[in-house]
Parts: sequence; structure tokens; C-alpha cells
Amino acid sequence: MTHYNEEMTQLKESLLAMASHAESALTRAMRALVERDDLLAQSVIDDDSIVDQFEVEIDDIAIHLLAKAPVATDLRLTTAAMKISQNLERVGDSAVTIARRAIDLDTEPQLKPYVDLPRMATMSLEMLRDAISAFINREPDKARAVVPRDLEVDNLNRQLHRELSSFMIERPATISRCLNLMVISKCLERIADHATNVAEEVVYLYEAIDIRHSGKKIHEDKDTGS
Repeated sequence: MTHYNEEMTQLKESLLAMASHAESALTRAMRALVERDDLLAQSVIDDDSIVDQFEVEIDDIAIHLLAKAPVATDLRLTTAAMKISQNLERVGDSAVTIARRAIDLDTEPQLKPYVDLPRMATMSLEMLRDAISAFINREPDKARAVVPRDLEVDNLNRQLHRELSSFMIERPATISRCLNLMVISKCLERIADHATNVAEEVVYLYEAIDIRHSGKKIHEDKDTGS
């Protein structure tokens, strides 16, 4: 195997390891929230540097590969890997935010049983896993199928925000808890966005077709009722 091929293999392996760490961070952050486990939440915060380091490592490998004037397919893979790693780093950041808010929430009684937030987390995590799986297995059709699922997470986020806004008006003592839950909901919505971004990169990688923003007009029309 040439040094170039070794670096390309290392790029893919680092990306998969990064995805695994980002998924684990989200899973642990949500478990910490539901189980009111401050130590578990703190472990997510403490481990954030691992995901950050993977992003630095992937960028470094990618820059080396780009300097070698790769063929078009390898060029797409290298640039896609850099963009995917940026999205995974932001998933890690969102997991840390969830963990921090979970610790804040543990200082007060639980507002209500958590139903929608774990559901949103499951949906977002499945989207991310499917997008990464599509990358590994060269399945652009599977990646395309991830994109429309983002709308359901958006709808849950909006629904939860409306519910929590009503809570704050009716029971002002719940304001701090509601705001923390709103932030967590927004983080989960953003994770679904990052999963969508990864899926779009996978389609571009294997089909050389840019599908970003292609569904934006449809979503806007639905939101405005036009």
C-alpha cells in the first residue's frame, strides 16, 4: 500500500472513530438527563476534547492529501471528510451543552417526565448513524433518505417550545427549568441538522450532485402555509 493510500485509509478510520465518540457523547448526555446523573454528565463535558482532537487530526491528514493533487473522486472524499468532521464536532458540542443543562436541571425537581426529548434524541441519533453508514457502505440512496426525516425533529422541537412557553406563562417558578429544556430541545434539533449535512455530503461524494437546500423551499412553504 502506498503512503497516499495509507493516509486515505487513516482519514476514513479517524472519521469513523470520531463519529463513534460523538454518538457516545450524545447517548451519555441524554442518559445523564433522564437519570439525573451529574457524574455521567460531567464525563461528557470532560471528554469533549477527544472529539475536538479528532477534528484537528482529520484536517491535518486532509491537508496532506489535498497537497498531493488527488484525482476527482479522492478530492471529493477528502473535502467531504473535512465537512463531515466539522459537523461531528458540532454534535459533540451539542452533547456537552445538553450535559451542562442536565446538571443545572438537577438542582431543582424534575418538571415533568421526559418523553419528547428522548424521542428527539433517538431520531437524531438514528439519522446520524444512517448518514455515517451510508458513507461507509457507499450508499447515496440511504443518505438521501435521511434528509426528509429532519422535518419531524423540527416539528417536535417547535411543539416542545410551544408547550414550555405555556408552562412559563402559567407557572413562572418553572422558567429556569423550561429555558434549560428549550436549549436541550434546540441542541437535538441541531444534531438532526448536522446529520442532514453529513447525508448531503455523502450524496455529493458518491454522486457528484449537490442536494443542499433542495428541500428548503418546500419546508418554507409548509412553515408559512403558502
